[in-house]
Amino acid sequence: WVVKGAVDFDIGANPSAENGGDDEGVDDQAVKVVDIVDTFRLQEQPAFDKKQFVTYINKRYIKLLTPKLEVDEKKKLTFLKNIHAATKFLLSNLSVLQFFVGESMHDDSSLVFALYKDGSSNPTFLYFAH
Repeated sequence: WVVKGAVDFDIGANPSAENGGDDEGVDDQAVKVVDIVDTFRLQEQPAFDKKQFVTYINKRYIKLLTPKLEVDEKKKLTFLKNIHAATKFLLSNLSVLQFFVGESMHDDSSLVFALYKDGSSNPTFLYFAH
């Protein structure tokens, strides 16, 4: 988490000596944001239930990615072997996950998963390698 906004710059001016008020600046509001979400402009997606998540993984993600891996049969087999274990892990943590996509909001790309382990307020971000 980082604080964004409400930056106070001291430019050496003395507002009281220049007939100015205490604070004539812009009304900034400090906001706490997750640095990864803010930096990469990730867009949060609605949560999935188990059925929706399995459908997304099987019907969208695997179906769209597999043809791109066919050039390298070894990568394809490794991916197909590991995606099921990854899906099982994500399903077991579905209630503590947040889902993000890139700024373009394309739903045909991979999701970014923010996992809040053991009630932590700091997320751990998970990405598929392929």
